[in-house]
Amino acid sequence: MCAAPSLAQPSASVHPDLFEEIARLKKAKNAVILAHYYQEEDIQDIADFVGDSLELARAAQSTQASLIVFAGVHFMAEGAKILNPSRKVVMPDLRAGCSLSDSCPPDAFARFRAKHPDHFVVSYINCSAAIKAQSDVICTSSNAVKIVERIPRERPILFAPDRNLGAYVAKQTGREMLLWQGACIVHETFSERKIVELQVRHPDAELIAHPECEASLLQKARFIGSTSALLRHVQESPGRKFIVATEEGILHQMRRKAPTKEFIPAPPNQNCSCNECPFMKLNTLEKIHLCLRDEAPEILMPEELRLKALVPLQRMLDWSK
Repeated sequence: MCAAPSLAQPSASVHPDLFEEIARLKKAKNAVILAHYYQEEDIQDIADFVGDSLELARAAQSTQASLIVFAGVHFMAEGAKILNPSRKVVMPDLRAGCSLSDSCPPDAFARFRAKHPDHFVVSYINCSAAIKAQSDVICTSSNAVKIVERIPRERPILFAPDRNLGAYVAKQTGREMLLWQGACIVHETFSERKIVELQVRHPDAELIAHPECEASLLQKARFIGSTSALLRHVQESPGRKFIVATEEGILHQMRRKAPTKEFIPAPPNQNCSCNECPFMKLNTLEKIHLCLRDEAPEILMPEELRLKALVPLQRMLDWSK
């Protein structure tokens, strides 16, 4: 479950000139840096916008920048290109993929979908452009319940690729859904036993979790929500201590937004850094500098694929208003 690309380790201390050079290049090239909450702290701090998948999709759609630097994973940068065909979209490391996206190969999904032609296909945004192009609507963890509730009740639903999010949405909406059996290596690696041990040691701590986690863990959580919802919750909750069951990159924003509160990352099942997304962490500040300087690697796709993927992605944005 923990197999992942070897990480390019950032330098122990980033030279201050690097921050200045990134700022200079951004201005000179009319560039914007979009970063996911799971990026390393330095990247979050220099980004023009930090958000979850839905927030980043909206930011990509509304930007007036000529160059979009996407500090996230490949499907996110693809989404920015789908929404911005006339703008150049680059990402620091093309190897920054996604285990969940990889769990849904387009050819296999096409065969699966062909067996259920009457089903309305809802695909989680954590999928490739090729999967989006085979979908009727896209969703994120922020809006999945709202999206599914828009679908006529008599219409059967196929939900892909995350089985855990799909099961959570089915429970929340009361809709029976056919689930593709994909999962995220980070959210499936949390140790329920170790979390219970943490709860015993910290009885005053709230367990909060992302819906990509397994159902047995979600049953123990006091609050379940998308990355942005978790961030809002810790600011609004009267609680002072939280056990956070999602990728620990979000803890940086939590500590910034709620500096008087304590945040404990949920432990993985093994003695490893598996509660960090190895793909997200392939991006570094040094790579962002090179990406800005060289305007590469660039995200490209056939126009026919982009147009097919645009329809369900735009439908999501319309339905989320």
